[in-house]
Amino acid sequence: MNRTHRRACFVYAVFFLLFVLAASPARPQTAAGKPSSGAGKASAVADPVLLDLAGYKQMIAKYHGKPLVVNFWATWCEPCRDEYPMLVELAKQFAPQGVVVVGVSMDDDSDMNLVRHFLARNHPGFPNYRQKPGIDVDAFYPGVNPDWHGTMPQTVFYARDGRIVGSFTGTRPRPVFEQAFHLILDTH
Repeated sequence: MNRTHRRACFVYAVFFLLFVLAASPARPQTAAGKPSSGAGKASAVADPVLLDLAGYKQMIAKYHGKPLVVNFWATWCEPCRDEYPMLVELAKQFAPQGVVVVGVSMDDDSDMNLVRHFLARNHPGFPNYRQKPGIDVDAFYPGVNPDWHGTMPQTVFYARDGRIVGSFTGTRPRPVFEQAFHLILDTH
């Protein structure tokens, strides 16, 4: 990541954090000043397992034989945040047909509180991983998808045999996503 990209990412993360804090309701306090039992729900969300390229390939192999959708997202990526709830709905809609959806957060360690809150708020119902910090992204991106250069969101569609049969860089409307889900169901 170059210096300008990191600076832009930092600015987006700060604005997102401020937005989350401003939109969050105040937590009820007990008489002792401690949060009530309803507080801290985000801390109950398990942190995503870290992945490097080898771990990613193992994860893909784990789902061999099933149609698979992998979405790369980050809390600082506004299009990712907008698209994610739709993917949660599509995952529920297509799960009975055998489609597996997996998320991969591209957030840094410093963004983990945002990641926890994001996952707690969206209740994905599917596994989420996180890119291992410090890996060589110039090898990771094309190792995941030869057509990917790091722009997000990135969604990769795998046939049952593990072949990539399509990908989206950037967001798409729901009907386009539904077509892609049907494509991986119909690909043998």
